[in-house]
Amino acid sequence: MFSKLFGNFIAFVYHCFDRIVIHGYLSALSRPEQVVHFVRKVVGVPVVSKELLSQRTADYQNWVEAYARNHHIPIEWAEKGVRKEDHVLPWLRRITNKNAYGVYFVFKSMEQGSTFRISMPKYPTKDPHYRILARQRSRFTHYYFYIRDETLGPMVMRVASFFPFQTTYYLNGHSFIEQELNRAQVGFRKNDNAFLAVDNVAALQAAADRLSPGIIRKRLDYWTFVLGPKFSAKERSALNLSRFYAIAQIEYCRNFIFKRNFPIHKLFERSCELGLWRLTADKIATVFGKRLNRRMRGKLATIIDQIEHGHHVFRAYFKSAVLRQYEKFSTFLRNELCSNNLTDFGLRKGLDHLDEVRQTFQTITSRFAGFQAQWLNVHVDFPLLQRIALPITIGSVRYPGIKIHDARVIRLFEVLLHGGTHVGGWTAKQIHQAVLTTFDLSDQAYGLNQLRYDLRKLKGHGLIERDGSRYAYRLTAKGVQVALLFLFFHKRLCGPIANSRFHHRPDPNHTPNSQLEAAYHRADKAIQKIVDVLAAA
Repeated sequence: MFSKLFGNFIAFVYHCFDRIVIHGYLSALSRPEQVVHFVRKVVGVPVVSKELLSQRTADYQNWVEAYARNHHIPIEWAEKGVRKEDHVLPWLRRITNKNAYGVYFVFKSMEQGSTFRISMPKYPTKDPHYRILARQRSRFTHYYFYIRDETLGPMVMRVASFFPFQTTYYLNGHSFIEQELNRAQVGFRKNDNAFLAVDNVAALQAAADRLSPGIIRKRLDYWTFVLGPKFSAKERSALNLSRFYAIAQIEYCRNFIFKRNFPIHKLFERSCELGLWRLTADKIATVFGKRLNRRMRGKLATIIDQIEHGHHVFRAYFKSAVLRQYEKFSTFLRNELCSNNLTDFGLRKGLDHLDEVRQTFQTITSRFAGFQAQWLNVHVDFPLLQRIALPITIGSVRYPGIKIHDARVIRLFEVLLHGGTHVGGWTAKQIHQAVLTTFDLSDQAYGLNQLRYDLRKLKGHGLIERDGSRYAYRLTAKGVQVALLFLFFHKRLCGPIANSRFHHRPDPNHTPNSQLEAAYHRADKAIQKIVDVLAAA
């Protein structure tokens, strides 16, 4: 509904997964009793000790250092205050220019992670090798592998270097779409995290819909096998070392790409105003497809955040999810639904349920866009008079602005609007003669050089055009609309109201049966009311 309402301004609309964070768990080593079984039965060591688990960590860390050294991959410790994605950007550009795939950077970071604590039992047991294993979170080394994948595009894989070697994968749906469009040889223009132009919109949406659990699992299994912790053939045959992939965080976005940038900020500004007033708790629950009740936990609120100077984000919170809207690059408007807990929507977090997540999130973003389209179905202010009054520079030529109170321009517009018989356009002499005749002017009051100066201004602003190579002029489509607005403003709106305020106000008791005259009287009353309120203040 949003795209239908603003179809004249919107170039195309597409929706897709944006950011996906997936946790990978070793299903055979996720519980303490499984680790005990692995050490005793598979490795063949009777006692589960910290030294044994630490040796596994040391072996993996040595392997990572050797892998980076053998493949000439930079490996560094992450510095505090430095954004990792910005730091690795030169290496990403380098591998992209080579059209190569693989790991291009490795970060080391000391972070909190899930592991096991080993302790002696408080009282003696029949088994002298018995040890207590319990889950805990401790601080140890994590590795961030920055990868350019041939299917998923740029992605990040984080591997914990201590048991149970939990992995985390950071994917971007726009990167997957980019790879798909390149394979299909569909032209596009992409800036940062959005497609701003595309030759085939249907191909763009089809590529976004092709992102499936099977494709993601295949690539994650491959990179986990290559970069993950190493197990011997004996250990692999004794245990099922497959990983269970669960969605930890997911973002789904609906992008409205505009042909021109001037409506975007006005629409977003109005959306924020209406959202704060109209998007109440019951409306938020309706957007998210839930019924509001007293037992509902979490947040139900709308706020506007200022991320940086001049960049605002509208947020609607529902439990632990948030629906964001913001404008970017003065080119597109994005509705983005982010969730850290899929149980808020009655969804399961396993990767196999990604299609159900897509359908639910697509419905929510569509419903939110529909609400906004209803609220925004009003006139929006466009500063035409302010813009056209400013001078513009095209190449090395500077054209003056056009003022709405310029009588010469008003006369010229009125003459050009009545040029229906001049199919091939008006020459400058014909226009000059028509202006002099229509308004009873002399050559001294309005000379031919003055006319040519005015024509130059109108042509610079795109309001008139030449007929081929001839020096004959006619109004463009934009020029016709601007000319009508200028003339209506003076003759039908500003002129009669100004006259009623300062010269003669018609008697309301003898109003003719005219809708236009009734509207003038209402405008007079409204202006008088404002004057009275200001005087009282």
